[in-house]
Amino acid sequence: MVPMKQVRIHDSNDVRLDDIAEPEPGDDDVVVRVSSCGICGTDLKYIAAGGLVGPTGIPMPLGHELSGEVEFVGDNVDDANLGDRVIVHPGDDESGRIGNGGPEGALTTHLLVKDAARGGRLMAIPAGMPMEVAALAEPMAVGLNAANQAGVHEDGTVAVFGAGPIGLSAIAASKVRGARDIVAIDMAPERLEIAREMGAHETLLADEDVWKVLRERHGSVDHVLGPMAATNSFIEATGAASVIRSVIDHSAPGGTLAVVALHFEEIPTSFLAIMMKELTIRGAMEYPKRFEDAIDLLSQVDASAMITHRFDLQNWPEALETVLGPPTYGKVMVSCQ
Repeated sequence: MVPMKQVRIHDSNDVRLDDIAEPEPGDDDVVVRVSSCGICGTDLKYIAAGGLVGPTGIPMPLGHELSGEVEFVGDNVDDANLGDRVIVHPGDDESGRIGNGGPEGALTTHLLVKDAARGGRLMAIPAGMPMEVAALAEPMAVGLNAANQAGVHEDGTVAVFGAGPIGLSAIAASKVRGARDIVAIDMAPERLEIAREMGAHETLLADEDVWKVLRERHGSVDHVLGPMAATNSFIEATGAASVIRSVIDHSAPGGTLAVVALHFEEIPTSFLAIMMKELTIRGAMEYPKRFEDAIDLLSQVDASAMITHRFDLQNWPEALETVLGPPTYGKVMVSCQ
C-alpha cells in the first residue's frame, strides 16, 4: 500500500497530518483526487473536543469543504467519469459523512466516496470555475440556507451579524436574491472589507451603535417597548448569545431571525417580546434541499475575495495556526496536491 497524507484528530487539541494507506474502493465507490479543501469553524470545535462528541480512540478525519477530480469509478457508478471536476456533498448520513465524524475526511490527497452508485453525492463544477472557488460550495450552501430561513427577499432589508465565511456567504445569497439593503456587522475591519466585496451595502463594527444605524437605514417603528429597527431579515452567524438577545430586544414586529452559528449554552430569552412583536426565529442547519443551488450561487458571484489564506497540505500546522489566531481571515484554503 502506498502511504498518503490525511489530517486526523487523535484527542482533544491533538490533530496531526498522518500517513495512511490509499483507499481501496469497491464497485459502488468513487475516489476523488482532492484539489482544494477549506477549514471550517466546526473543525475547530471538533479539534477542541477531540472528535465529533469527544475522543473515541479511533482517529477522526477532518475536511468537508472540497473540490477535486474523479480518479477512480466503480463498475456500478453511472453518473461519474474519470477526470470529472466535482464537488462532493459531505452530508450523506446513509453513506457516511465526510469530515464530520465519518470514516473519511477531505483534508487528504485522495478521498474515498462510498456508495457513490446511489447518486446525489457528486456535482459537476461549472466550466471555468477555479477549483478553490468550487470548494466554497459547502459554506456557500450553509449561508444560502441561512438566507432562506431568514426569509430574505427581493427589495428586502437584511442585517448579517458575523462576517466569517458563513456570514459572507449569506451576504452573497442576499445580494443575488435582490435585497435592497444589506448591513454586515463584525468585530474585525478586515472581514468587513470582504463583506463589502461580497455585496454588503453598509458595514459596522460591533462596538458601533448598530441599532441606531439599522433604524436609520431600514426604518424605525414605534413600539410600546421603544423605537425598533424595521429590518426584515436578521442572520446570526457569530455564536454570541448577546446578538440573539439584542435582535429580540431591538427588532420591529414581524421580523425574522435565522440562527446559523453554533450556540452550546442556554440563552435567557424574553418570550414576552417575541410574542408582542410576533417575531419568527428559525434555526438554519446545514444546506438547502437542493445542494446544487449553492453551486448556482457561486456561478453568479465572484467569491474569490472570501479566500484570504492559502496553504499546501504539508503546511497544515501553519494553516491551523492561522485559523486558531485572531478571527480576521476569510476562508483558509488548503491545496491538497
